Amino acid sequence: MSHAAERVPYGYEPPIERNRGTLIYYDSFERVSDEELDAAVETAEARSFARIVLYLIHEETVRRMSKLPAVAYHKREKRLLEWKRERGMEQAEIDGWEGKRKKYTPIDAALRHLTETLPAPHFLYLSPEMANTFASFASFEDWIVKIRLILATEPEEVHPRLERYRDRWDVAAGLAECHTSDTVF
Repeated sequence: MSHAAERVPYGYEPPIERNRGTLIYYDSFERVSDEELDAAVETAEARSFARIVLYLIHEETVRRMSKLPAVAYHKREKRLLEWKRERGMEQAEIDGWEGKRKKYTPIDAALRHLTETLPAPHFLYLSPEMANTFASFASFEDWIVKIRLILATEPEEVHPRLERYRDRWDVAAGLAECHTSDTVF
């Protein structure tokens, strides 16, 4: 390692790192439009996140969480890859962990994987329906103190646990004033 002195102008201060943390979009991406994906990326940019990760859940996980049939994992993943290519969204990453598992993955295991492998702070971007489903799980209260939620839109109905932790979540649609803020809450 060299101990050579660097020359900088008088009064120079290194730039402040404004990007930090990870926005994790947890969804099946079956009924998510390209515009909704664009809005998630815009939210990540407005909040100055270092990374945005699209976490695609397996069809078995979708069936257990919502009781609805789901298109095969690889077809939904292909659609996301096409969206990235068409829109030039190289900053959006697709986490393929659940695709490698090829089976039902509880949200606890998924969040444990994501929080251990991605830089903190962690924000979970959810649809209102997925947020209510997440709030219905017994482990919700353990996770809500470790992560924060950003809901894509204002929910029509709010689960009682989600309402109890109202200070731990926000709605992405109300981010117009966030463009001027330097902080990620």
